[in-house]
Amino acid sequence: MTGADSLAKLQADLRQFTDERDWRQFHDPKSLILALVGEVGELAELFQWVPAGDARGEFSAGRRQERASEEMSDVLIYLLALADVLDIDLLGSARQKLETSRRRFPVADVLGTAPHKD
Repeated sequence: MTGADSLAKLQADLRQFTDERDWRQFHDPKSLILALVGEVGELAELFQWVPAGDARGEFSAGRRQERASEEMSDVLIYLLALADVLDIDLLGSARQKLETSRRRFPVADVLGTAPHKD
């Protein structure tokens, strides 16, 4: 199964999960965005007071990794639900955005530097 197939399968499974519970009535774009923001906040809260240099080590194993995985999964689930409601091919959009970024930030111009907005 390719990444595209598995992402589409996950989205279909999420749609079925939602429909079985008659929750689609609650899945308007605004509500899904607010849920997504809430889950991103919960993920950020895990990292909030961890020094940047320690974060990778802190969250690469054990219960901390498990918690980060749970919150990241919630973020993905709400993002896929929002894409489903808005009929957006999220994988295709991400690929297009990456290609745009490749043109916008050529390696020769940005190698080893963080881009900044003008």
